[in-house]
Amino acid sequence: MSEQSKSSQAPDHTPRVVIVGAGMAGVQTAVALREQGWRGAITLFGDEPHQPYDRPPLSKAVLLGKAEGAAFDVDFASLGIELHLGRPVTALRPSGHLVETAEGPVRYDHAVLATGAEPLALPGSAGLPHVHLLRTLDDAERLRPVLAARHEIVVVGAGWIGAEFATAAREAGCAVTVVEAADRPLAGALPAEVAAHMAGWYAGAGARLRTGARVAAVEADAVLLADGTTLPADTVVVGIGARPATGWLAGSGVVLSPQDGSVLADDRLRTSAPDVYAVGDCASFPSARYGRRLLIHHWDNALQGPRTVAGNITRGPAESVAYDPVPYFWSEQFGRFVQYAGHHGCADELVWRGDPESAAWSVVWLRAGRLVALLAVGRPRDLAQGRKLIERGAALDRERAADASVPLKAAAL
Repeated sequence: MSEQSKSSQAPDHTPRVVIVGAGMAGVQTAVALREQGWRGAITLFGDEPHQPYDRPPLSKAVLLGKAEGAAFDVDFASLGIELHLGRPVTALRPSGHLVETAEGPVRYDHAVLATGAEPLALPGSAGLPHVHLLRTLDDAERLRPVLAARHEIVVVGAGWIGAEFATAAREAGCAVTVVEAADRPLAGALPAEVAAHMAGWYAGAGARLRTGARVAAVEADAVLLADGTTLPADTVVVGIGARPATGWLAGSGVVLSPQDGSVLADDRLRTSAPDVYAVGDCASFPSARYGRRLLIHHWDNALQGPRTVAGNITRGPAESVAYDPVPYFWSEQFGRFVQYAGHHGCADELVWRGDPESAAWSVVWLRAGRLVALLAVGRPRDLAQGRKLIERGAALDRERAADASVPLKAAAL
């Protein structure tokens, strides 16, 4: 047995937290455990061989060759965190408090599932060398020479990832066509009256956007659409969504959502298995703030959730606290900084702030007069103020909220 394998086998009396997944959620859980006073062992398993890294730069600086990587600035050794890279966990055995790896089982007192999400592949594209996903550091490294060579690229999917990749590809000088099956970009994220104003951003950046366009087949040098159109393509990049990476939990007894495959965590981020928590992209949780279960595939959730998990492990059940954040994310696309806070699915009213055809505007969503969500394009002050107003459940004066010259906080009643 290697020294690394031996180190993961703590004496029976040493309490151990095993964290499965070395992305943002897993790394932040390990760090937060130490910050909040956990003195036992911490073992962190990652599938990839790379030093744990941040994902947002992959579609920006790393992709364009402006950075070689995005490794977290964490000294795992000094924190006493046992880091095992390139060592996937293959199964969870709650009855024995064990996780299974290729190098043998590892005991835990508490386990944290932080395996993130897996990008959805385009049906029929498996094995085609010119078809790419953008989720990992290796994906970004494979795409860097594509952008450098200024290939003709077809992007499938006009969601957040599709828009960010198209932005980078246009900056690199590539010819870009984005195809989207829905009738607008960001169809799964924003209502039609808001997303419609973003469609023009593509043409403004020199990219072509085709909506209502379904892919029928991918060939060696082209993408065929269902309407018979042939789009030349040296490279195809797929950004049609992601699904929680939870397949490895089959047979574990951990309850998953039949709709989206997420781990069904409770409001403390505990799973159905004793002493097992779930955090980040792989887990959904009930929100008292919004009255529904949320599955959030964004960076801020993977940063905030670990603090709750770490605190609940270190404090114990009697002092556990609920996790009910105001969701937040951002995106940089076509020269615009787009930010969103809250959850608009429960809203009953939409109020515009500014002209959506201008460079800077916002939208606020209200429920019974109270602010529940906000989208800001080039208006970071609106976002900062709006997020605080959402947290405290503030009601807004609609006329003042609609006046973009009035600070949003001044519209609070």
